[in-house]
Amino acid sequence: MAMLRWVTLALILFSVVSLCKSEAEAEAETEAEGGEAVLTLDANNFAEALSSHPFIVVEFYAPWCGHCKRLAPEYEKAAASLKNHDPPIVLAKVDANEETNKALASEYDVKGFPTLKIIRKGGASVQDYKGPREADGIVKYLKKQAGPASVEIKSSEEATSLIGDKKVFIVGVFSTFEGEEYTNFTTVTETLRSDYDFGHTSDATIIPLKDSPINPPFIRLFKPFDELYSDSQDFNVDSLEKFVEEASTPLIAVLTKDPDSHAHVIKFFNSPDAKALFFLNFTADNAGEFRATYEELAKSHKGKGLKFLLADLEASQGALQYYGLKAEGVPSILIQDAEDRKYLKETLEVKQISSVLKEYFDGTLQPYRKSEPIPEKNDDPVKVVVADTLQEMVIDSDKNVLLEFYAPWCGHCKKLAPTLEEVAISYENETDVVIAKMDATVNDISTKIFNIKGYPTLYLVSATGKTVNYEGDRTKEDIIDFINKNRDSVSKDDIGRDEL
Repeated sequence: MAMLRWVTLALILFSVVSLCKSEAEAEAETEAEGGEAVLTLDANNFAEALSSHPFIVVEFYAPWCGHCKRLAPEYEKAAASLKNHDPPIVLAKVDANEETNKALASEYDVKGFPTLKIIRKGGASVQDYKGPREADGIVKYLKKQAGPASVEIKSSEEATSLIGDKKVFIVGVFSTFEGEEYTNFTTVTETLRSDYDFGHTSDATIIPLKDSPINPPFIRLFKPFDELYSDSQDFNVDSLEKFVEEASTPLIAVLTKDPDSHAHVIKFFNSPDAKALFFLNFTADNAGEFRATYEELAKSHKGKGLKFLLADLEASQGALQYYGLKAEGVPSILIQDAEDRKYLKETLEVKQISSVLKEYFDGTLQPYRKSEPIPEKNDDPVKVVVADTLQEMVIDSDKNVLLEFYAPWCGHCKKLAPTLEEVAISYENETDVVIAKMDATVNDISTKIFNIKGYPTLYLVSATGKTVNYEGDRTKEDIIDFINKNRDSVSKDDIGRDEL
C-alpha cells in the first residue's frame, strides 16, 4: 500500500475545521510576511549554497500551494532565530514550480509540496525533515538535528533525563567507543537520527532496568508501551536498523488527543502492511472489555501482515470523515488491505471482533467502498465523478480526462472552480477531452493510481490510461496547455463507438 498521504494524516490527527481556519490564517500571514532570513535558492546557486553551509534545510515549494503559504511565516521566524545559532543553521527555499528548478526537485525526490530536506556535508547526507511545522517546534527540532546523532550518557541522572517515559530512546552500551560494533552503531544513528533519539555509554549500570543485564556491547531500546524495552546484540547495520524499526512499533497504535500518540499513529499508517482500525468510545461502560479483547487479538495475529490501531472516538472526527463513517456506528472496525480494499463492520459486540478478523483472513469478508450517490443529472461543463463511476468515467473511458480532487471546505478549490469551468467550456466541441471533479473527502480513491497530497490535486488520465499530475499555475491558459501536451489522439471511430 502506498504511504498514507499528508492530507490523510492531517484529517486523521486534526479536525477539518482547524484545517480550514489555518488556511485562511495562512493567507493573511503570508501577505504580511516581509522577512528575508530564509535563503532563496535555484538551480544556479544551489550547489554553491550546499558547499558553503555544512548543515542546511531546504524547502521545496510551489507559490500556489496552500500548505506552503501556511508554513511560510513560521519558517521565516525559525530562520531568523536559527541564524544566530552556533554554528548557524541555515534555512532555504526553492520554487520547485519554476521550470528551471524542476530537475533539482526531481533529484531530491520531491513529490508534493512543501517538501523539506535536511542536507549535510555538501549533499553527502540528505534526510527528510520530520519535525513540527510551527516556528518554536522547527527551532527545537533543528537544534537537535544539528548536534551529534548520539549523546554520550555519563551518569544515571543524565540517563533518566534523556530517556524519560514518553518516547522511544535507543542506548548503545560499549566497553570502549571504537571497533566495528561502535562504528556500525554510529552509522545507524546518522541514518535514523530524524526518526529516533540515541545515546551511548560505557557504563551499563547507569541506564534504567539494569536488573536485566547483558554483557556489552548491546543495544537497549526503551519504549513507553508493551514490554518497555527490547535488547539486541546484532550489530550488522541492516539488522540493527530492522531491530530499531520493529522494536519501536507498538503492538497497537493508540489514537487519542494526546500529541505523544501521533508519532505511533503516523508510523502505523506508513507501514506497508494491511491495517485494522478499531473505533471505540473510551468512556463507554464496556470499553475495557473491548480493549482487552482487541489487544488479545492483536497478540494472536502478530506477524500475520496486519497492523492494529485503536482510536478513541473523541479524537477520531477526522478519521471517521476521511473513511466516510458515522459516530453512530461505533464501536466499529475497518480493515484496509495492501491492495487498498476496505472492509467494514459497525455497531459491534465484543464477541464479534474475532469473527470479523477470521472472515477477513478467510477471504469471506465483503469489501466496503465509500462513494457518493451517482448523480441523476451530470450535464454541467465540469462533470461529477464519484467512486462508483471513477473506473467507467475516467480510467476506462478511452478519453482524455482532467480530474480535480477537491474538498468542499478548501478555499483554493473554490477559487479554481470558475477556471475549470472555463477550461471545460473551451473543450465543449472536442468530445475526446473531459473536465471532471471528485469530492475526495467522501469518495474512496485508488492510491495506486492517484497520490493526493493536498487540495486541489489535478490529474490528467489520457485516453491510453497514462496518468500525469498537474503541478503548474492554476490559470486557464496553463491548464489548457498542459492538457494539449499530454492528451492522446482518439480516432473518431473510437469516440463514436464509446457514445453508442
